[in-house]
Amino acid sequence: MAMSKEHKEALAEGRRQARAIKAYLSALKSRRPGRPVTKESLEARLARIKDQIESASDPLESVTLTQAKLDLESQLARMGDSENLETLEEGFIQYAKGYSERKGISYTAWRQVGVPAAVLRKAGIKETRRR
Repeated sequence: MAMSKEHKEALAEGRRQARAIKAYLSALKSRRPGRPVTKESLEARLARIKDQIESASDPLESVTLTQAKLDLESQLARMGDSENLETLEEGFIQYAKGYSERKGISYTAWRQVGVPAAVLRKAGIKETRRR
């Protein structure tokens, strides 16, 4: 039996919502507490490590520094590929309420995975009280 056009559109919308929510949650997870890591700070560290590699006389230090350089280059590449957190947040806010209702995801569950309360308020997801 073939799916109706409406059913196909509903499935596509569900996938779109899931992608937006997953992207936001991934961005939240990748952020570490404390001082934010910026592209500029990574580039400065990379430049320092490159200088240290050139002047390293110990082969073990050289290989350790080379790995650090590769790690920083990888981190910089991921930063360039990722979207702005604000844009991802907007997508989350747009879809989270309907997604939560459809999947039975509570306010508490979102909070426990790191979604800020202010973002949930903007999305229209209310805190539920237990009795």
